[in-house]
Amino acid sequence: MTDIPRTPEALARACADAMYARDRATQGMGIELLEAGPGSAAVRMTVRADMIQGHGTCHGGFLFALADSAFAFACNSHDEATVALGCSIDYVAPALLGDQLTATAHELVRKSRTGLYDVRLENQRGELVALFHGKSYKLRGSVLTQETQDD
Repeated sequence: MTDIPRTPEALARACADAMYARDRATQGMGIELLEAGPGSAAVRMTVRADMIQGHGTCHGGFLFALADSAFAFACNSHDEATVALGCSIDYVAPALLGDQLTATAHELVRKSRTGLYDVRLENQRGELVALFHGKSYKLRGSVLTQETQDD
């Protein structure tokens, strides 16, 4: 195993990079990892034609998945393997074909085995598209250790 990063910022980025490298779903949707910090992350996705539903706007499942990816990177940023325990989303405005959406996750609280996170989805004009709230559950193990075990 490589050396564990020495700062919380470097650790968060190393965890996000390791997870992103293994995350075929996030990559397959064209989601880019923009930022990762302790308890935070930002990701971006462009709405493609295959993401448009019958009303001509982005399917809510893709919006949820974008927010969920940001949430995952944020709650795993402390090198403790963590999964979603529950999530909800409120759709505020439609996302359209070609919109560039950014999801920014922030840790609200992390205690014992659970944490709470908010994720804000905005379009390229900074307009709010959706608000996501996630509750995390800490498993046993390390994000970075899994990276070497899977190699």
